[in-house]
Amino acid sequence: MSTSRTIICLLRNDLRLHDNELFHWAQRNADHIVPLYCFDPRHYVGTYNYNLPKTGPFRLRFLLDSIRDLRHTLLHKGSNLVVRRGKPEEVVADLIKQLGSVSTVVFHEEVSSEELNVEKRVKDVCAQMKVKVHTCWGSTLYHRDDLPFNNISRLPDVYTQFRKAVESQSQVRPLIPTPEQLKPLPQGLEEGGIPTAEDLEQTEPVTDPRSAFPCTGGESQALARLKHYFWDTNAVATYKETRNGLIGVDYSTKFSSWLALGCISPRYIYHQIQQYEKERTANQSTYWVIFELLWRDYFKLVGVKYGNRLFQIKGLQEKSVPWKKDMKLFDAWKEGRTGVPFVDANMRELAMTGFMSNRGRQNVASFLTKDLCLDWRMGAEWFEYLLIDHDVCSNYGNWLYSAGIGNDPRENRKFNMIKQGLDYDNNGDYVRQWVPELQGIMGSDVHTPWTLSTASLSHADVCLGETYPTPIVMAPEWSRHANKKPSGAGSSARGKKGPSHTPKQHRDRGIDFYFSKSKNL
Repeated sequence: MSTSRTIICLLRNDLRLHDNELFHWAQRNADHIVPLYCFDPRHYVGTYNYNLPKTGPFRLRFLLDSIRDLRHTLLHKGSNLVVRRGKPEEVVADLIKQLGSVSTVVFHEEVSSEELNVEKRVKDVCAQMKVKVHTCWGSTLYHRDDLPFNNISRLPDVYTQFRKAVESQSQVRPLIPTPEQLKPLPQGLEEGGIPTAEDLEQTEPVTDPRSAFPCTGGESQALARLKHYFWDTNAVATYKETRNGLIGVDYSTKFSSWLALGCISPRYIYHQIQQYEKERTANQSTYWVIFELLWRDYFKLVGVKYGNRLFQIKGLQEKSVPWKKDMKLFDAWKEGRTGVPFVDANMRELAMTGFMSNRGRQNVASFLTKDLCLDWRMGAEWFEYLLIDHDVCSNYGNWLYSAGIGNDPRENRKFNMIKQGLDYDNNGDYVRQWVPELQGIMGSDVHTPWTLSTASLSHADVCLGETYPTPIVMAPEWSRHANKKPSGAGSSARGKKGPSHTPKQHRDRGIDFYFSKSKNL
């Protein structure tokens, strides 16, 4: 048996070399390092309540990109990424047996129950095989140990209170140095092939040219995106004004997908912002990126505090709501056939690209929970399936928020679909992009086709109930806006287009990292 020390770095949602404590720690304590990624079969089954596919084609493609990118990076550092298909606890046990020299298994701690169960099983295996376990905390902007709450039970239930306490009493840690070279793999250890989408029983998705997120996964792509958004275009300096956009790549940072897999460190983004503010400009927009990162931290910590209540129908507030489970309504929502164009456009964008804007997420979630009164978990699981940037705590935390049973001090918060469409897509360009059967309706009328005359609809080649659905529900507040078009906006089919619109700033939190709060960063 070899006397050399081998450390297995079990990677999950930390697919990067920069600011990664696992590699830094292993480099100081090992003769050989085994960077390991396991394609866990439990990630490719059905969701818990509605048996939707757990990992959809867009997120899987992004993950495969990220795995290939990390392998490429590690090869340049004298190492490699060992890839296996199987449950991490079983793969780790097999490697310990095979190598005979493993001293420690190291991994970043996660938050949610499925991930924590994996950690427990890995620890159990290591205990049986007399191998040490070392864990790190590395997914948030502020380190858990640096928070101004001596116990997670004291985490405020309102974001603003959390933000003010953290901003005034905590500091972001410096970046962990990136190793110049890594200790090699043990001799004879096979790297393992990276599976294809087909291997994991998924189809390779088609890239839609309309996508607002035509990006590929991986650390190198994440760092390139930051360079583009900050240093090459200065787009970050107007982020707060543009973040409610709907069309195009640069209306928001789009960091959330890389953050979800750990391809980019939130601390790296923070320190780049600090540098940008010194060298270029500091304003509300540069601050707002950090504000969004803090929302992401907050949801992670809410997940720690509340555990599985994040996923239960009564939510964090343990509130009984008579949610419906009407699959016909749900199918209309998820397929973009509700007859409400702003909702349908967003849902079709999600289905076709795996991405949706922050503004869109807030609206479609409000529509499902407040207008259709459907079980919020239907929406959360649909997002889990399709979103490239799915992050379990941000996703479920935001759905709870939207459903009124999470971290929201405001009761019965509801979005007006028509007002929102007119505010953020007043010329209807976004709707026409994703709902082509309405392309003949010009200007803002595209948001309310049911209010148009038969002649106008006929002129636009639209037949309600045939070429496009009539609304599956009508909210009373819509009528206040259906006939009040923004000044200058089009008022008839094939009419004159109104002026371009700069979304007005609302005080609704944004986390551009996930919807309502997270997700578009």
